[in-house]
Amino acid sequence: MAFPYMEAVVGFMILMYFFETYLDLRQHAALKLPSLPKTLEGVISQEKFEKSRAYSLDKSYFNFVHEFVTILLESAILFYAMLPWFWKKSGSFLVLVGLDEENEIFHTLAFLAGVMIWSQITDLPFSLYSTFVIEARHGFNKQTTWMFFRDLFKGICLSILLGPPIVSAIILIVQKGGPYLAIYLWAFMFVLSLVMMTLYPVLIAPLFNKFTPLPEGELREKIEKLAYSLKFPLKKLFVVDGSTRSSHSNAYMYGFFKNKRIVLYDTLIQQCKNNEEIVAVIAHELGHWKLNHTMYSFIAVQILTLLQFGGYTLVRNSTDLFRSFGFDTQPVLIGLIIFQHTVIPLQHLVSFGLNLVSRAFEFQADAFAKKLGYGSALRAGLVKLQEENLSSMNTDPWYSAYHYSHPPLVERLAAIDEPDKKAD
Repeated sequence: MAFPYMEAVVGFMILMYFFETYLDLRQHAALKLPSLPKTLEGVISQEKFEKSRAYSLDKSYFNFVHEFVTILLESAILFYAMLPWFWKKSGSFLVLVGLDEENEIFHTLAFLAGVMIWSQITDLPFSLYSTFVIEARHGFNKQTTWMFFRDLFKGICLSILLGPPIVSAIILIVQKGGPYLAIYLWAFMFVLSLVMMTLYPVLIAPLFNKFTPLPEGELREKIEKLAYSLKFPLKKLFVVDGSTRSSHSNAYMYGFFKNKRIVLYDTLIQQCKNNEEIVAVIAHELGHWKLNHTMYSFIAVQILTLLQFGGYTLVRNSTDLFRSFGFDTQPVLIGLIIFQHTVIPLQHLVSFGLNLVSRAFEFQADAFAKKLGYGSALRAGLVKLQEENLSSMNTDPWYSAYHYSHPPLVERLAAIDEPDKKAD
């Protein structure tokens, strides 16, 4: 008797849903606490705390509904064999328009087109509610309905433009890969990731946001001086108009080798009136670069990708696996989808491990900025960002450990303050 792979996958999905819902309930209870953590008393205003609490609870209620609908849909799709049914229907559509359904590339693209339409239909109500109800209610949304749907249309057009050649290449590699399939797939994805990291900020990101050079002045001088002192090869310093869509703030870096760029959200500049606080945030980001965190993360992702493709090559010809999910044939894309579902338990463990590493990196980057003399400014900047973004002030430790890639503010402030206390 063949192993019931599909039933096991659905069972684990439901089990994980209950576990994560339990963590969500713990976090929800923490969010309902009526007072600030002692560490933040006198640091965060009561007014900001009440606003943060209301915002976090709204998102929490929304998350309960979204996750419940998601697990219902995903379980039903697998349990009632909707994937093989839709695969057959996409083949029938090809015949209807005069194309060969035996051509796996055409068949896969037709299948993905239908999946994209389905995902847009099912995700749209949640996206609209999140953007125009929750985010708007708490003063974050700056998008108009026209801008929202314009961005959605641009995203769909990019998928239509970039998806077919990538999917076609993957199918051809799997069909002709032979014993070195895992290496060929990894090499293709490695090159693709480099190409996308190069093209995204230059060609894709400007389709959605406007990037302008940071004006001459004190802030620019301080950032350039800091970058120079660390031998960071800063080539361009941009401000992005994030405020056209949201009041949330951020900063990030990108680029290869000697061509590095820093991008500041205009909201970050507006919220942090003190330039020293902004420079401290940049010092933290430069700490990630100086301590090679980005390189380590990239290498880890490449290793995990290679291992995943290695696992896929072991199971891609398992007829029992495909039949368990209702397939009589073994299409490349379907094999990848099924494999992703069967390794969900490992993915959760890996994700948890990566979060632990990421949190450690954040503490190290904070310590790096403090060592440069930005401890007080970084502390003030983190508090300001926490206030302005209405981030959760109270967090459940189990929920935080499982979900957060960044430590909660209370932990980061304690770590920043600790060396000073020892010095005293």
